[in-house]
Amino acid sequence: MKKHITTAASVVFLLFMAASLISCTEESRPAVPDTDSQDKLLVFTKTEGYRHASIPDGVDALKAIAAEKGWGIYHTEEALVFNPDSLSTYRAVIFLSTTGDILNETQQEAFKGFIQNGGGFAGIHAATDTEYEWPWYGNMVGAYFESHPQIQEARLEVIDRNHPSTDFLPEEWIRTDEWYNFMDIKPDINVLINLDESSYEGGNNGENHPIAWYHEFEGGRIFYTGGGHTSESFSSEPFLNHVTGGIEYVLQNPEN
Repeated sequence: MKKHITTAASVVFLLFMAASLISCTEESRPAVPDTDSQDKLLVFTKTEGYRHASIPDGVDALKAIAAEKGWGIYHTEEALVFNPDSLSTYRAVIFLSTTGDILNETQQEAFKGFIQNGGGFAGIHAATDTEYEWPWYGNMVGAYFESHPQIQEARLEVIDRNHPSTDFLPEEWIRTDEWYNFMDIKPDINVLINLDESSYEGGNNGENHPIAWYHEFEGGRIFYTGGGHTSESFSSEPFLNHVTGGIEYVLQNPEN
């Protein structure tokens, strides 16, 4: 009788392990967006630090943009999608207010390979408050978050109006958001928008205070905007057009 019980327990254990492996495999290979478009976006919102209340609004806004543009889109907070098979499905990855250490070393290598193979990256707001212990990521995203004052109105100087994320904006853009101060700002980023620190309280980067930029990095195109803390940002037409233009940029091949 004891032998039969032991055998039954072993069968249950093996079935449990098989189900776990199947679940893991399914999570690591997410469903491909149901679209014929070659432009598929992976939206990642995992947080290990501060959790922005605006994330659901941002996800909804990105889905609406994708529907309008005919892009495929898949949203997840499961880091297992950062494997070569899954990432090969997508043209660009968007970090929407991610925070903290969100990828392990294997996942980091997969993401690095994605960029080096020509994948695009768009970072929104707290994407710079992410992966402080991974220098490659800091070089890729362009800077790290340091601090911020309270939410307030500020004057934005649109320096480059020849980029799809800014070509519709006036030279001065007045808007309300949470304005990041940055550290380790990389010298090779192309600044799109600069913050006028005289127009608000709490800036500490001085006259050169980038708040949106782009660059090409190790084979991929990178765009970052510091806006997007507030839920209201994702119902603002100028800000949504700014984000849309940034995504359009990273979807282009680097040689174009």
